[in-house]
Amino acid sequence: MSTPRRTPAPPRERILAAAMEMIAERGLEKLTMAALGREVGMSSGHLLYYFRTKDELLLQTLEWSEGRLGVERARLLTRTATARERLDAYVDLYVPDGHRDPHWTLWLEVWNRSQNADADARDRQAAIEGAWHRDLVALIAQGVSRTEFRAVDPDRFATRLRALLDGFSIHVAIGLRGTDRGMILGHVRDFLDESLLADA
Repeated sequence: MSTPRRTPAPPRERILAAAMEMIAERGLEKLTMAALGREVGMSSGHLLYYFRTKDELLLQTLEWSEGRLGVERARLLTRTATARERLDAYVDLYVPDGHRDPHWTLWLEVWNRSQNADADARDRQAAIEGAWHRDLVALIAQGVSRTEFRAVDPDRFATRLRALLDGFSIHVAIGLRGTDRGMILGHVRDFLDESLLADA
């Protein structure tokens, strides 16, 4: 009598990609352990064995998505272009594509849940933010050193610019009436013109 073959668990990346796809297609509210299990051919109990909680699944999915964005960000920031062109590319990558952008939907949910998160989860969230911040500081510092930008403090300017981008991006992601991606990008371009290029 032959032993029944066990179906191997899908690779973690496939699970995370499926979670992200479900958020994009059906919205975050439809992403349950049971629904994701059906999508990847696993029981919800099996998924809980790997991820422990839905919070952990969401955080790992965000980390996976951020890893992919990090590769794209590195490609944009290392290409041959002026500092301003690369800064515009950074902003373009940062701002959501539109209402219910899946990455931003996930980001907002993870940060909302972080009020009750443990120290490890908070450290991992800070690492995500830190990567965006370091890249922006380096880009601004490069623009200043080449006199493409005014002599600003790169870290302080990056902190303020990211706060501006976060505020605008939330408006786009939640579909706030009267705001859209094109309008937001225009506001940001004007801000950068006024604050970085004047007297350069």
